[in-house]
Amino acid sequence: MAKKTDKQTRAKAVSSKKAKKPSAQSASGEKGVLYRIAGPVVVARGMKARMYDVVRVGKERLMGEVIQINDENTVIQVYEDTSGIKPGEPVENTGMPLSVELGPGLLTSIYDGIQRPLPVLKDEMGDFIYRGVDAPGLDQEKKWEFVPKAKKGDKVEEGDIIGEVEETEGIIHKVMVPPGIKGKLTEIKSGKFTVNDTVAVVDGKQKIMMKQRWPVRDPRPSAKKLPPEIPLITGQRIFDVLFPLAKGGTAAIPGPFGAGKTVSQQQLAKWSDADIVVYIGCGERGNEMTEVLTEFPHLQDPKSGKPLMNRTVLIANTSNMPVAAREASVYTGITIAEYFRDMGYSVALMADSTSRWAEAMREISSRLEEMPGEEGYPAYLSTKLSEFYERAGRIIPLGQERGKEEGSVTIIGAVSPPGGDFSEPVTQGTLRVTKTFWALDAKLAQRRHFPSINWLTSYSLYLNTLEPWYAKEIAADWRNLIDRCMSILQEEEKLMEIVQLVGSDALPEREQLTLEIARMLREYLLQQNAFHDVDTFCSLQKSYLLMKTILHFADLAAAALEKGARVKDILELKSKDKIADAKFVKDHEKLLDDIQKQMNAEFDKVI
Repeated sequence: MAKKTDKQTRAKAVSSKKAKKPSAQSASGEKGVLYRIAGPVVVARGMKARMYDVVRVGKERLMGEVIQINDENTVIQVYEDTSGIKPGEPVENTGMPLSVELGPGLLTSIYDGIQRPLPVLKDEMGDFIYRGVDAPGLDQEKKWEFVPKAKKGDKVEEGDIIGEVEETEGIIHKVMVPPGIKGKLTEIKSGKFTVNDTVAVVDGKQKIMMKQRWPVRDPRPSAKKLPPEIPLITGQRIFDVLFPLAKGGTAAIPGPFGAGKTVSQQQLAKWSDADIVVYIGCGERGNEMTEVLTEFPHLQDPKSGKPLMNRTVLIANTSNMPVAAREASVYTGITIAEYFRDMGYSVALMADSTSRWAEAMREISSRLEEMPGEEGYPAYLSTKLSEFYERAGRIIPLGQERGKEEGSVTIIGAVSPPGGDFSEPVTQGTLRVTKTFWALDAKLAQRRHFPSINWLTSYSLYLNTLEPWYAKEIAADWRNLIDRCMSILQEEEKLMEIVQLVGSDALPEREQLTLEIARMLREYLLQQNAFHDVDTFCSLQKSYLLMKTILHFADLAAAALEKGARVKDILELKSKDKIADAKFVKDHEKLLDDIQKQMNAEFDKVI
């Protein structure tokens, strides 16, 4: 969305109730003047400020943030286009850090990188966002039905749930005591209120509203952090079977253009067993982000049958939007995710893509004239990546009686390495802090193998911690089957080097059989059709049965070879080709059972 210069239209939009410039009365009064301008980085003089204070720049009061203080010079990154402003214009400090509004109304919203609601701005001024225009993150006029869960006289402390609001159909928004407040409830109301109305009073003086404000760069506190022992079930076989991700864990999806990052993340958003989804489009191409914004509202939630947007927050910052707001967008998203985590929800955060975020940091760093690191990225790139990913986790929220309640934030970050080079700094910095690595491969995508995850370069460090859960909930031999599958796929890679030289017919019969089993694993287990009504989602039980059936064929084939059967006869058996049909039917258990019976009968004949 670009700027527009129609002054009359702009004045009308800015004077609107929903989208307007903040009044000068709300600022702290610390003023200075512009001294130097370098794109989104400007320098002000004569102003007292603290690091990360939000300021208003120029006559149009553009929003910015203090990122460096040097004697009398205050360096500010501006979240909007700075063309046209000049030295000598006023700069005013609000005295507050960059914060987001948290409360009922977050779900179904579409925000830009600094939590301005894009649909509200569009309604007010059309397809272009004007400079200096602001809008609150939450609807200030809508009334919500507040149902109290505490009563007058109760002792409360930070994190306690005092009431509930049905935010969207099936999703209950829990109104919590903000951090820093504790005491006795001297008043609590029931009925319909706006987010700015007081719904409870603590100790006769501390007012509690349904909304909170929280600085985006500060992680929200929790009572206790828990180990990652429960998997995030994604419904995608290659993720769930070979490279699982734990709730509260971190994953990276690096891949070149066209390898399927966005489709993979949309599948994860739609099918993962998270309660809430936060999707950050960070610096992505406009057409790709448009596709997400138009498709998501029409996607159906497979769990409830309701629109998927009912439990989704979208943050859109396209590549032509101001670069500084891109740097802020990931912090806005993770803060919203932490807020829902504190309610006891499991949240999946998709960041697409962290490479664009790193590029924004590189641009800002160069304008600050900082010493560049590898490939021009700032020296603190790895630190920033670590700070972001470390905000993931499975926790027990704050509150007196919430010891049995859990919440989690799982971060899945897409990385777009130039030319698919995984040795570049952003990918390497991400690998150091994430424990699951889903490597997309352009060659697999060209062969129409989707999801195009390379099973030889991908890995998950959660396999050991999740093993007890899988053994208890799915099958005791789950891990053994996975190890066998990986062993076969790795053996295939070694054999393919020989096959390219002499052909598969020159291999010994056992190795020919290994190649066939590996092909079955690739095509019947790892390949999945995101656009097929049945195959788009695969339960863990179904994945287990598919894997077990393929390996059952491998066991029978190995035994048949030992007894003198010819490999040619084994490869011509009809039953093994029917395993693929089980992916596309709902009654897969009966079909796989019939296939195993047919398989046993065919091997008896071969022997």
